[in-house]
Amino acid sequence: MKIRRKFGNQKRSKPQKGAVLVLLLALVLFLWFKAESLIAGLF
Repeated sequence: MKIRRKFGNQKRSKPQKGAVLVLLLALVLFLWFKAESLIAGLF
């Protein structure tokens, strides 16, 4: 019973943390593809 309860608690994850990671990944991908134009605009 204790093992079952322990695994049951693991299933619940914070959805907010996942959303933040997805936003960070999207931001990194956006900057990666826009880096060339951003650098060209600076110089």
